[in-house]
Amino acid sequence: MKKYALFLVLSFILSFKAHAEDGSRLWLRYDSTAMKSITLQLDPAMPLDDGYRIEGRVVKARTQQGLLYGKYACLRGEQGESHPYFRLRILNHWDNIDGSIERGYAGNSIFWDGSPSSPLNAQLINSYAEACASIGINGTVLNNVNASPKMLTTAYLNKVKEIADILRPWGIRVYLSVNFGSPKALGATRTADPLNPQVRRWWNNKAKEIYRLIPDFGGFLVKANSEGQPGPFDYGRTHADGANMLADALKPYGGIVMWRSFVYGAKHKGEDRVMQAVSEFADLDGQFRDNVILQSKNGPLDFQPREPYAPIFDQMKQTKQMAELQITQEYLGQGDHLVFLAPMWKEFFSYVEPSRLVGIAGVANIGLDTNWCGHHFAQANWYAFGRLAWNPAISSEQIASEWLGLTFNEECGLKGMMLRSREACVDYMMPLGLHHIFKFDHHMGPEPDGFKAEYPLEWCPVYYHKADAAGIGFDRSTRGTGATRQYREPYCTLYDSPATCPERYLLWFHHLPWDYRTLSGRTLWEEMQYRYNRGVSEVEDFIRIWQEARPYIDEQRWQEVDAKLHKQLHDAQEWRDTCLDYFGSFAVR
Repeated sequence: MKKYALFLVLSFILSFKAHAEDGSRLWLRYDSTAMKSITLQLDPAMPLDDGYRIEGRVVKARTQQGLLYGKYACLRGEQGESHPYFRLRILNHWDNIDGSIERGYAGNSIFWDGSPSSPLNAQLINSYAEACASIGINGTVLNNVNASPKMLTTAYLNKVKEIADILRPWGIRVYLSVNFGSPKALGATRTADPLNPQVRRWWNNKAKEIYRLIPDFGGFLVKANSEGQPGPFDYGRTHADGANMLADALKPYGGIVMWRSFVYGAKHKGEDRVMQAVSEFADLDGQFRDNVILQSKNGPLDFQPREPYAPIFDQMKQTKQMAELQITQEYLGQGDHLVFLAPMWKEFFSYVEPSRLVGIAGVANIGLDTNWCGHHFAQANWYAFGRLAWNPAISSEQIASEWLGLTFNEECGLKGMMLRSREACVDYMMPLGLHHIFKFDHHMGPEPDGFKAEYPLEWCPVYYHKADAAGIGFDRSTRGTGATRQYREPYCTLYDSPATCPERYLLWFHHLPWDYRTLSGRTLWEEMQYRYNRGVSEVEDFIRIWQEARPYIDEQRWQEVDAKLHKQLHDAQEWRDTCLDYFGSFAVR
């Protein structure tokens, strides 16, 4: 009997592994029988939103969209009632019209290929829409925040209409990133001054054209006066002047403006970069139109593996705000490292109360690769973003369990690896609050000695760690740049002293001697060595866990993830060795 049972188990494993798996189905591995067994019922007694109630295999909702969301929730095993926390749950694609993707690690764009007249891959975009809808995403920005003015030409707007028609049945609105200087760049005006009547007329007419093509168009995302992008500062105007001009153009149609606060190097050159967003926006609080939303990154610097929350969320009390998270792993190993980001985002929400936000945006990690995201486990971050946008109270553990169950049929010991992976990445890249010590431009790999005279100092790694014979770290206390003053209490006081500052942010806020005693009793230099080595050990353990899971994973995905894990180990060792060698030249005397 035991031999027969063993035979059945082995037969199941072999048949499961024999089925080709390339990752293209994401977490949507449902058969037609499971879909047909769910009953959908409109219920006018439900609250007037896109929430749902699930009782057994019966889904009830007030709207058709709610029924759609409820169907997928039922398929992943939910029961009871659920409603979307954020009204705006939007993916930001950094896709360029030539088909490339800025900070994209999964192939070219699924939307653009360099020509507005080329046919769309409607089936692929429909599959994308289903995946987004299955986790509650209801909006998508189709192009890069470093936007080409050509995006607003009629030829490209016609293509946006085609995409919108595919996404609409799934409850997904389209938005566009716009170049603030578009009317001037396209030759329609001699200026892009937001107070110029001709410029305002151009934007009003452009909004009218867009809504004639796409009646449910969502609105604009704008990056202005940052990293060389044009903006209202070019004409002596404010962010409020620029945002309000666009908001007025969209207002008659119900559109919104998402104005990014990631600005530096314009008005406040030389100031601590993490302080510049508050410096530029705090005095404008209350001056924005009611259809303007300030979109801010979770941290004040630039999507680092660990940052404290951005203090702009504390300072803007009369302006609508939304958080911008980065799903694509620009600073977290890109398409090569297994790093589950739900714990990072949960950390952010432990400091910034979700009720203070009207929406949440995620910089997408999606491309033309067969598995959509380059790394099979990177799909979990797309999934996690959608689930947290729907319900920021859901735990990282639950999200990991859901995704593993839907993607690999069972956890097979992988959940712990996923939950540990972000902290491991922090350890082998930049522990104890170290930050921005990546190689220039591409942000892959360590370069703690990085300095280029032709670059602004605030782009150079040596500016951020400030290692010298006396110690290491960036003094942002009231004795240094004063960045701690931008935080609300108790964090202002908490971060201001090394004795009370959480060790995960220690070197973010303080420059400390190499023999400073950490909570473990080790010196700062010893603690750095310990954590760099711990990060590498964690990746070695991830490889062991993945080896043990091999009997339960189809061969193609197992091999592809295994290769990525070994690349991650090599990279983690490079980070450790490079950083300890460099910092050791100061610490060891």
